[in-house]
Amino acid sequence: MTGRWSRGWSGGAVVALWMVLLLALWEGAAWYIANVAQVTAPASKLPYPHLVLGTLREHFRPLLEQGAITFGNSITGFVIGSAVGCALAVVMSLSRTVEHTLSPYMVASQMVPIIGLAPIVYGIVHDAALSRVLMAGYVTFFPVTINTLRGLQSVKQEQLELMRSYAANTWALYTKLKLKAALPGLFAGLKLSGPLAITASIIVELMGAPDGVGVLMISSLYYGTSQVYMFWSTVLVSVAIGLVLFLLISLAERLITPWQPEFRANGGEPR
Repeated sequence: MTGRWSRGWSGGAVVALWMVLLLALWEGAAWYIANVAQVTAPASKLPYPHLVLGTLREHFRPLLEQGAITFGNSITGFVIGSAVGCALAVVMSLSRTVEHTLSPYMVASQMVPIIGLAPIVYGIVHDAALSRVLMAGYVTFFPVTINTLRGLQSVKQEQLELMRSYAANTWALYTKLKLKAALPGLFAGLKLSGPLAITASIIVELMGAPDGVGVLMISSLYYGTSQVYMFWSTVLVSVAIGLVLFLLISLAERLITPWQPEFRANGGEPR
């Protein structure tokens, strides 16, 4: 237990040190642009981080409220897209024919850029919340499907033969072996698609949604240099909600798949 806490504290100290160094570099670069390079409107190029943080603190409540709206819509689409991705992975793992039939269409669906698809979806459904959910689900299902399918297909032949020797049917084969083997791949897909779901929702908000952090972002851009610190505040909020989602997925992975090597101590026991 002591070793685990010490590792946690040392990891936290490293992260804190990197954050301090990043802010120091940012502050120094902003000072150089404003005082040495003497460019026009230096804040629009790279503002001082302490002024950005001051604006974030000043407008914390509206930023938090709008960030929560974006996060809520993203989570809804993320959950739906994850469910669809898992279902597709299972179906594709049952039949090579189905896998080879669906794969080209899935790949083709990802060739459409989000920035081009978002206004089309928003123009069709005429509902900002539903558009955000659909776009978040759209960017989620593909990474989840591919990584979960890889996990389902990673089961060794000896394991399959052992299960069949006990006369295990397809249901038992999946529930007791394949789905468990697919969990690491599933979480890899979730980690990839989680931040993308946040980004997709924000892009929809930039198209004209009535609320969300993307609305504050586009309005601050409209007012130019007078709202540059507000714009950077919205960027930090976007980063924060994406990081929150990633950390929640990582926590769920640690709780659900404690047998993975990275979650075990040197002695082989779970951390």
